[in-house]
Amino acid sequence: MYAIFVTGTAGSGKSLLTSNLLEWYNSNDTSPISINLDPGVANLPYNPDVDVRDFIDIYSIMENYNLGPNGSLILANDLISTKLSEIQQQVDELNPEYVIVDTPGQIELFAFRSSGPYFVSNFFSDNKVTLFTIDGTLAESPINYVSLMFLSQSVKLRLNTPQINVLTKRDKIIDKLKEVLDWSNSISSLQDSLDKEKNFEQSLLSKDLIKTLLRSGNITNPIAISNITMNGMINLSAALSRIFTHGEEEKNNQ
Repeated sequence: MYAIFVTGTAGSGKSLLTSNLLEWYNSNDTSPISINLDPGVANLPYNPDVDVRDFIDIYSIMENYNLGPNGSLILANDLISTKLSEIQQQVDELNPEYVIVDTPGQIELFAFRSSGPYFVSNFFSDNKVTLFTIDGTLAESPINYVSLMFLSQSVKLRLNTPQINVLTKRDKIIDKLKEVLDWSNSISSLQDSLDKEKNFEQSLLSKDLIKTLLRSGNITNPIAISNITMNGMINLSAALSRIFTHGEEEKNNQ
C-alpha cells in the first residue's frame, strides 16, 4: 500500500488533483482510495472513501468551545492526529493499493503544527510521498516562484517524506509555461527574470533564497499538469512510480 499526501496552498488544486489521481489509477487497473483530511471543507470533486468529517465536526467545535470559524478550524486540524487509529482501521479494511490523502486547504494548519507531521509519520503504508501543488497562476512571477519553491522545501522539511513538486493550472499559463519551467532548469534564466523586477530588494532576496535552495541539493523541478485536461498525468504517475517501486510499475504498464 502506497500513500500519496497532496499538499499545497489554498486554491492550488489539491482536491482536483486528488480526484484526477483516483481516476488515473482506476483507469490503470489499480485499486486507489481517497482520504479527506480537511475538516472544514464544504464540497469536494470526489466522494472520499474515508472522511475526517465523520470524526470531527467543526460546527460542534464552534458551539462546544465557543470559538469563531478560524479558532474552530485550528482546533479541528489539531484533532486530526487523535483520529489516526480510526482512519487507519478504515483504510486497512478497504485494503487499497494506493491511498491518496487530500490534506487541509490551509497548509500552515497541517504542515506547520504538530498534528500534520505526526499523522504523516505514523500513518502505516509501505511507502509515502508528498505532492506539493504550486498554483501556476501565482508562479508566473519570478519572485512568487522563488517564494513557492521555498515554501515547498519548508513543507518537505516538516513532513520528512520524498516530495514531488506539481505545477498546476498549466492550461491557464500556457503562454508563460516554457519560461516558468526554464526557471527550474536554469538558475541564470531565473536570475535574468528577477533582474527585470522593479523592486530591487525583493529581487535581491529572491536571488539569495534560490541560491540557498540550490546549494542544499533538495530543489526539484515541478511537473506541470492540468487538472482540467489531465495533461501531465503520465509524467506525474511515472515520477510516483520511480519513488514507490523503482520504476517497476512504469515498465509493466508499457
